[in-house]
Amino acid sequence: MVVKYSPLRPIPWFLLPFSQTTRTTQARCLHQRVKAKPIPKPTPFVPNSETFLTLIGRNLSQHASKIPSWRALFSLTSAQLKELGVEPPRSRRYLLRWREKFRTGQHGIGGDAKFVKNGVAEVRVAEVPVSFPDAATAPLKAAKHKVVVNVATGDGVLDKSAEQLVPIKGLKIKGAHTIVGPHVLPLKGGKAAKIEVKEGLWEERRGHKIDGGERRQAEVRAKKRGEERRSAR
Repeated sequence: MVVKYSPLRPIPWFLLPFSQTTRTTQARCLHQRVKAKPIPKPTPFVPNSETFLTLIGRNLSQHASKIPSWRALFSLTSAQLKELGVEPPRSRRYLLRWREKFRTGQHGIGGDAKFVKNGVAEVRVAEVPVSFPDAATAPLKAAKHKVVVNVATGDGVLDKSAEQLVPIKGLKIKGAHTIVGPHVLPLKGGKAAKIEVKEGLWEERRGHKIDGGERRQAEVRAKKRGEERRSAR
């Protein structure tokens, strides 16, 4: 039986084309397609997760027992760190930020040292030959410049080639052989110094709000000036 409808008569909703379609919900697991970021290798100055947490400071070393391995340190998500008890949220954000910096090769002082013993990297002043691209401009006598290099503890640098010397970033030479820089401790004799792993060596200090911070600074200072004028009357 075929039911005919007049053009002036509305078609029932259950006979409309869209009423016969079914909606399907498709959930795509994007996290399964995104390639996981590589796990950086430990370095002589940062051999394990506990040392890493100690260096970046902000009392994160208290959570060292909650992070079982180096791989876990660089693979745990913020939600997983929260479940492990890494609080407050700003500490998790700080840890994740430093984790990404280390992954891209950004280290604090001493992080590029290759000769480290018991958490101590020794540095000395060495003279490295200056290379000239054009032989015609090279001086008759070989020119040298001084750099701060990392050497094995108690080792000298005079018997090492330029390729074996490891320059350390962030350190300078004052005078003839005095090494200056953040957290540098001079050794006996004055010709060497050391950088030692300690709590907060790489810590980025949090800023302090002055007069209510940027948003309320004008308001707070205006109130202070008003109180000063009233008290001066």
